[in-house]
Amino acid sequence: MPPERRSRTRPDRRTGVRLGRKSRMKPDRRAGAGPGGPPRKAAPSSQRKPPARPSTAAAAIAVAAEEERRLRQQNRLTLEEDKPAVERCLEELVFGDVEDDEDALLRRLQGPRVQVQEDSGDSEVENEAKDNFLFQKKPVWVDEEDEDDEMVDMKNNRFRKDMMKNASESKLSKDKLQKRLKEEFQHAMGGVPAWAETKKRKTSSDDESEEDEDDLLQRTGNFISASTSLPKGILKIKNCQHANAERPTTARISSVQFHPRAQVVMVAALDNAISLFQVDGKTNPKIQSIYLEKFPIYKACFSANGEEVLATSIHSKVLYVYDMLAGKLIPVHQVRGLKEKIVRSFEVSPDGSFLLINGVAGYLHLLSMKTKELIGSMKINGRVAASTFSSDSKRMYASSGDGEVYVWDVNSRKCLNRFVDEGSLYGLSIATSRNGQYVACGSNCGVVNIYNQDSCLQETNPKPIKAIMNLVTGVTSLTFNPTTEILAVASEEMKEAVRLVHLPSCTVFSNFPVIKKKTVSLVHTMDFSPRSGYFALGNEKGKALIYRSS
Repeated sequence: MPPERRSRTRPDRRTGVRLGRKSRMKPDRRAGAGPGGPPRKAAPSSQRKPPARPSTAAAAIAVAAEEERRLRQQNRLTLEEDKPAVERCLEELVFGDVEDDEDALLRRLQGPRVQVQEDSGDSEVENEAKDNFLFQKKPVWVDEEDEDDEMVDMKNNRFRKDMMKNASESKLSKDKLQKRLKEEFQHAMGGVPAWAETKKRKTSSDDESEEDEDDLLQRTGNFISASTSLPKGILKIKNCQHANAERPTTARISSVQFHPRAQVVMVAALDNAISLFQVDGKTNPKIQSIYLEKFPIYKACFSANGEEVLATSIHSKVLYVYDMLAGKLIPVHQVRGLKEKIVRSFEVSPDGSFLLINGVAGYLHLLSMKTKELIGSMKINGRVAASTFSSDSKRMYASSGDGEVYVWDVNSRKCLNRFVDEGSLYGLSIATSRNGQYVACGSNCGVVNIYNQDSCLQETNPKPIKAIMNLVTGVTSLTFNPTTEILAVASEEMKEAVRLVHLPSCTVFSNFPVIKKKTVSLVHTMDFSPRSGYFALGNEKGKALIYRSS
């Protein structure tokens, strides 16, 4: 007979507890049965006995639990008598010498964390402190070599050599090198950018944000972007120190661009160097210079998030990518499927997802910005003169050498529309506004046509809103400012051939570029700062001119 059944039939023999006669013959009051007689009628409500006290019920439950615990303990001992000695020894090694019941073993296996959580009397801080204390275990083994800092050579590396402050820093530990890289990056970005802040806290009052805005205005001057209606006619602007005054060069400036998130400007020239400068309008201190051996830079551009710099040369198919966070220069020698002998002109999508390369024989190549892999290629009639993305990165515009403009869908790589640039025989440049309203096309005859983007998507012969005819040579550069209030047009074929066009009146500011009789020479590249009122020009004499709204 099983032990549990024996315990139910004769409990007094197993446990040694004898039940009294009253306990054995106790009637079931809930059923109304009498002791050995027929059922009795229920007493009236006035004569009913009050329910048992909670203390009596708790005592009965405790007696029953203790009885069950003894039965389980005796059952376990009975089962262990038949176990071999080897098995009992193995259980003691694994579970320890536990003589209590299974509940005690379960509490032991669960550990002290359950006890800490069940202690509701402690506060959250005390519980957290207990958790930290309980789970701080000592390591089983410690390698002494891990404590020794591995030294990094600084002197014999051309990228780390510029970060040395003195001759004694020929070797630095990894921790010190990491701190130095962090300092260089913060210096380059003009502080810690918003996307790099791990614990960004919002200000609790509007007064603090207003004070920050006032401080920013004092440091960077007035903001063109703050004006909702920029007046036409005369532009209030003043000349500032050259951006590359701390690193002068005689080579032609091929690219100048402001960082999308920091008050930093990048200057690239044909002397194989890319330099970063902190723009303050006074001294513009140099942050860093990157030298690419035997690589005259044709174009250099920031990525959309500002973490990378891309550069191409005038006679190479290599695309260099400089990682600003890691301080690494990554050459992309060959893109699978890209059969181009020279890679020069390219565009980065505003959302940072795509890279568009202008190839030969009318080909356009769309690459992934993250992996630098070829997504697809498109073909137009004639030669690709210039290309650009729409502000939402969903469409691509390509200007051909035949005076036509092609509009492509980025996702499907299908041609959405093809229209003729009015009066153009040979296209040279194209640009789109950031508010998605305008498309500007520059031709070899010096005319700049400004179109509405909706008409460029629907019509094959759209009429321009305005034709800017202030230049007489080919328009090689076009760019809108961030608020779409100014369009800058320039030609690299004639001195002083740069104009600023007011939008939406489409009139030219009369006081630019002549400011205090200072010339700008031949302009090859230009850019507006994303937030402040700075405007930069790169000319053939190796100077990056800086202007600021006043």
